[in-house]
Amino acid sequence: MFNKSIVYRDWLLIGVMAIGAACGMIYEYLIAHYAGRILGSVDTAIYSMIGIMVVSMGIGAFYSRTIKCPYTGFALLEILIALIGGCSVLFMAALFSMAYVLPLQLQHSFGIDDSILIQGGAVFIFQQSAQAMPYITGLVLGTLIGMEIPFIARIREDVYAKKLENNVGTVYGADYIGAGVGAAIWVFICLQLPIILSAAYTALLNVILGMIFLAHFRSKIRKVKWLATINVGVALILISIAFNGVSWMNAMSNMLYEDSVVYSNNTPYQNLVITERIASNDKPSIINLYINGNLQFSSSDESLYHGMLVKPTLLASARQQDILIIGGGDGLAARDAFKLGAEKITLIDLDPDMIALFQGKSDVSEDWLNQRLLQLNENSLNDARLNIVYGDAFKIVEIFAAQQRYFDAIIVDLPDPNHPDLNKLYSDYFYAKLGLLLSADGVINVQSTSPYHSKKAFISIGKTMAQAGLTVQQYHTNVPSFGEWGWSIASKQGLAPLDRINQLASSIPPSVLEEAQGLSLEQINAAFVFSPLFFQDKGLININYLGEPVVYNYHAEGWRIDKGIYYAE
Repeated sequence: MFNKSIVYRDWLLIGVMAIGAACGMIYEYLIAHYAGRILGSVDTAIYSMIGIMVVSMGIGAFYSRTIKCPYTGFALLEILIALIGGCSVLFMAALFSMAYVLPLQLQHSFGIDDSILIQGGAVFIFQQSAQAMPYITGLVLGTLIGMEIPFIARIREDVYAKKLENNVGTVYGADYIGAGVGAAIWVFICLQLPIILSAAYTALLNVILGMIFLAHFRSKIRKVKWLATINVGVALILISIAFNGVSWMNAMSNMLYEDSVVYSNNTPYQNLVITERIASNDKPSIINLYINGNLQFSSSDESLYHGMLVKPTLLASARQQDILIIGGGDGLAARDAFKLGAEKITLIDLDPDMIALFQGKSDVSEDWLNQRLLQLNENSLNDARLNIVYGDAFKIVEIFAAQQRYFDAIIVDLPDPNHPDLNKLYSDYFYAKLGLLLSADGVINVQSTSPYHSKKAFISIGKTMAQAGLTVQQYHTNVPSFGEWGWSIASKQGLAPLDRINQLASSIPPSVLEEAQGLSLEQINAAFVFSPLFFQDKGLININYLGEPVVYNYHAEGWRIDKGIYYAE
């Protein structure tokens, strides 16, 4: 029979292995998730990180053979994993912020005009290093995590003082089960927390594991007191991060914005930031909304964007009794729709915190900002004629279609397809479902990113809508905050949208035509004119079928790979 002390220590080692594996899985997801957030290319970041960490774990497993004392090695290993894993997000955020604040500081220090960008030399190297840091962190952490299994396997054989027949299977079994538990914790707990807290709590668990290991195997470990002291020091650092990390992360995030940040909130769905710029003492300040770091509107010219989105839609629709708006949680599209005679609006939005903010009911924002936002959207989200439906637009549209609901016009004001989750909302399937919701004499209008900065994505959106059986026309105008921007408007039956606008406009009172920021009929007609060569490669552009990230990839190509540069034909 085995000594009870040996059995106890064996089960302790198996438990330590399982919990360590859970922590390792959380680190893998955490760094991949954060890399996708700061680098923008979510799929590339996640899959690359998983590949890097798997390979580096193999490297770590091989390297562990060079460590003579597995006891001391494992104790030190848990300290390093806790320190690097717990501080990784904070360090990456700090480096990324400094990399993009540095050029501005140099401009101001040397009196260089803002139009001249400092992007070369040491600044370029620094920025590239910041972008590479998530992968370097993954490589280092993966190497350390990969050393855990060989160390535990060696320690188990030393505890039993013999070669164990099923040693590998037992250790790997604990590792696999622990990794599965870690994945579940990530999905059901960590995703609900600020990412810095997930990192700190996971690292504290590694510290606790290290302390338990030190207490039970202290006779086998060299420099126990020194390692215990370091463990306590790392724990204090992680506790400090747990208490202050969120505010530190917000401060570093705010460094990336040119204007003063007056509101910042990580909702369960997205990061919302509002900035303010005092442009003139005799004019209202300029308010900008950013979602996940991307500009959604600027109060200086949002009237032009929303006017071009809403006015052609309602002018081309035979009736304005029942309007569906998808997105538009700021209430600005609803504001313009009410001005143009909308009698009832159904608005679908994913984020209740976004709606509360623009209803002036947010507990996070200051009273002056609540009042300013209500002034901007003219209190449209509190209008009795507006019905708000919260949830995933893809699912809600399915429900509306099953209920055989109909709308006189549909306005789709979603963020750009810059995330894989948004791609389905630009698919042929989604547009076909919207077609089922549209009255025969109504139109659908979709914001369609920039036709110049992301030309392929713009054309693909139009082709995808046409694939869904709609008659599509595209148009564009210059919105100073965004640059050249485009929309895709489509009718279900009868005349094309622009023909409908010109036909129906004659029966609309001039006072109504002057609403929605004063866009004239001539301006709207001019917006449908493109260069004769603009659509010459349209046949080469793919349709965005459901399950194929065509538009997402085109958008990434235009904005990240080509840096938003338009190459004239």
